[in-house]
Amino acid sequence: MNPADSQSAAQAATAQVSAWVARFAPLVPPGEPVLDLACGAGRHTRLFLERGHPVLAVDRDLSRLGDLTAAPGLECRACDLEDGTLPDFFARRFAAIVVTNYLHRPLLAAMPAALAPGAVLIYETFARGNERFGKPSNPDFLLEPGELLRAFMAQLRVVAYEDVVVEAPRPAALQRLCAVAPGKS
Repeated sequence: MNPADSQSAAQAATAQVSAWVARFAPLVPPGEPVLDLACGAGRHTRLFLERGHPVLAVDRDLSRLGDLTAAPGLECRACDLEDGTLPDFFARRFAAIVVTNYLHRPLLAAMPAALAPGAVLIYETFARGNERFGKPSNPDFLLEPGELLRAFMAQLRVVAYEDVVVEAPRPAALQRLCAVAPGKS
């Protein structure tokens, strides 16, 4: 791949960044580690690497990361997040945990403890009502009304929360949350 192709691939990946994640990315302390949970093709991994953060990118299949796997500051971990065991990286402390388009309820309880004091949780995924727009439509993968907020409001300070229907980049019912762990301000 020539440099121009590489640059346009990076621009395309950045263009696909969730507006919710981009909005709250500046809250993450500079140079501190980020966990991109269920990272997919790495659109948010790339965003945080470009912002100077070391990133742990986790997904069952890392092949969609392509040449990004060689990026400085990136640690990749192939992991089945749904095998019934809590992955060992939850014992670490991150300045941010980013999750988009993914829900495995047993992991929700582990996230606050994996946040360093003052760290940020940025979460955006599908909610009940999304079934009218297509996949996911299985209730196991759709948040109930207010579920994301209830999952974290007792342990984290909620900065922003939405339970919305969006039209772009495609119609979807979503819940979004940005919350900060107690500790340094």
